[in-house]
Amino acid sequence: MQIGFIGLGQMGSVIAANLLKAGHDVTVYNRTRAKADALASEGAKVAAAPGDACKGEAVFTMLAEDKAVEAVVYGDGGVLASLKKGAVHISSSTISVALSKRLAEDHAKAGQRYVAAPVLGRPDAAAAAKLFVVAAGAPDAVKTVSPLFDAIGQKTFTISEQAEAANIVKLSGNFLIAAVIESLGEAMALVGKAGIDKHQYLDILTSTLFGAPIYKTYGMLIADAKFSPPGFAAPLGLKDIKLALAAGDDLRVPLPLASLLRDRFLTLLANDGANLDWAAVGGLPAKDAGGA
Repeated sequence: MQIGFIGLGQMGSVIAANLLKAGHDVTVYNRTRAKADALASEGAKVAAAPGDACKGEAVFTMLAEDKAVEAVVYGDGGVLASLKKGAVHISSSTISVALSKRLAEDHAKAGQRYVAAPVLGRPDAAAAAKLFVVAAGAPDAVKTVSPLFDAIGQKTFTISEQAEAANIVKLSGNFLIAAVIESLGEAMALVGKAGIDKHQYLDILTSTLFGAPIYKTYGMLIADAKFSPPGFAAPLGLKDIKLALAAGDDLRVPLPLASLLRDRFLTLLANDGANLDWAAVGGLPAKDAGGA
């Protein structure tokens, strides 16, 4: 397929590379031109503006926040103005439920199609084309772009014709990961202060009751206190928790743990954690306990 890809951060750059490896004709755009140029050697065409990446059958956006998505979609010569009728905007960004609804409505008015397709997985999974894709949108649109999802992930979950449903799933998933990070950090602070080796403790946990990859991945980051360079930066974690809380407000669903996590991320950022992985939230309990 002839596709565009806008947003070449840690996730976007490797996803775009996997689309190229799968044989798709990919035009890339990034605000920092050097990141786009790096993919030219792999066969990508480099766009000078977001609209130049919207000439094919579909365009991905993989951007950090609502404001960035709004800028490339609604700006002069942006996605909405440039995408041809019937083409598909695939939003893999972790954005608010409200913006996802708005994008679906505005693309429909323009005769375009919109699929929300956030992904589950860290950059290493993205590089290995082992992401999980959560897709929602009109069935014909999802079917059209399914080969693209096959190229970047190991499984696609199609959950609804309402695009924003995919964003709720993504936000709830990130909320759960953050809750695991905090609880692991608290447990490790407890055993660490008792003089128990944290790595042995993690081996016990992940060999018995908590064998899920999320415990192994984040447990090791916390045990090693390896929070730099970030695979997922702490400010993005705070952003996602706030978006989950906003979704809860809209649906009148209390999320007391999410409120706690918002405060934990604020504590981390107030203590020079802006350039750390969000797993650094799991390091706060040891500091609270006097450096256990």
